[in-house]
This record gives sequence, structure tokens and C-alpha cells, in this order.
Amino acid sequence: MEKIVIGLVFVGALVYLGRMVYRMFFSKQVGCAKGCGTCSAMPTETNNPV
Repeated sequence: MEKIVIGLVFVGALVYLGRMVYRMFFSKQVGCAKGCGTCSAMPTETNNPV
């Protein structure tokens, strides 16, 4: 029983990592592969004089 649970966790981790890699290379979205949206929300230019 323990081996089945460990195997399921391992397979789940592989699916998660594989999905991140797939989205990183084949996604049409702007930003990183995490999908949290903070990369595309970051400003590219600042209007504040320094």
C-alpha cells in the first residue's frame, strides 16, 4: 500500500513538472510558466524620475 501511495505522488510530481515545461515552451501566453500572472503584470517602464 505504501508503494502505491509513493508511486502516485511521484507520478503526480512528474505530471506537474511536465506540464510546466510544456507550458514554458509551447504556450502562447506572455510571461513565465507558473501561471500566476505576476510576470505579465510587472511594469516595463517607470514614469517616476530618479
